[in-house]
Amino acid sequence: MKTLDNNIQIFQKGDSHNLPLIFVHGFPFDHQMWDKQIEHFSKNYFCITYDIRGLGISPVGDGQYTMESHVDDLFDVMEKLGVVKPVLCGLSMGGYIALRAVEREEEKFKGLILCDTKSEADNNETKLKRSAGIKKINLEGIQKYIAEFVPNCFAEKSFEKLGEEYIAILGRSMNSDPNGVKGNLLAMAGRTDTTDYLSKFKIPVLLLCGEYDKLTQADVMRGMKDKIENSEFFIVPEAGHMSPVENPQFVNDKLMDFLERINKS
Repeated sequence: MKTLDNNIQIFQKGDSHNLPLIFVHGFPFDHQMWDKQIEHFSKNYFCITYDIRGLGISPVGDGQYTMESHVDDLFDVMEKLGVVKPVLCGLSMGGYIALRAVEREEEKFKGLILCDTKSEADNNETKLKRSAGIKKINLEGIQKYIAEFVPNCFAEKSFEKLGEEYIAILGRSMNSDPNGVKGNLLAMAGRTDTTDYLSKFKIPVLLLCGEYDKLTQADVMRGMKDKIENSEFFIVPEAGHMSPVENPQFVNDKLMDFLERINKS
């Protein structure tokens, strides 16, 4: 573990001389959702994860977050670790951060991996759902909100297949600070739309979406793929919104193929 000047908690594994991979987790989870990827790729790559501000063990601060401040935190992680040209991998909200980071400074990155995410900003219906989530936390508490939200992130078969791992993920999320969760709901609701930039990408992009994802449908990510010239898209079998957790073997295989091609280029 390493603590940055702004107290973001980061975690690194592997040889820092190897190609760096930065994994950005989804909402309302923490860096541990990438454990199976870190275990696999740290043998040949320099793997970096961190807890997004307000989630995991990173500080809540004032709870007033924007997607721009989350991107600033990502760039701080890169600067403090001296990371040059990493491959960036983000899931869901982590994908929102990754997309905006590349839109802002694409030249900082060597490649992009997007899991179960989208480029469009929230429409009015989704903004109202974020608002209802904040209201539920205020009135009924964080555990009630998490108990209703997190199961939607997994395919039905994953509950039994993951067993204690799912229970651990749910438990960590239930221990989240309410102000951190609400701050991240506001950040997602207020984010900009990055769709117009998709056709301008110069770096290679890999897109993955769970077969049974209820929150980001495969057709949405297939549409993103169609806009990105140097990209490929795969549906992750037997997975919901948390595809790297639910089917890590398939995800790792696709990441490995993608990374090997980048290393050869």
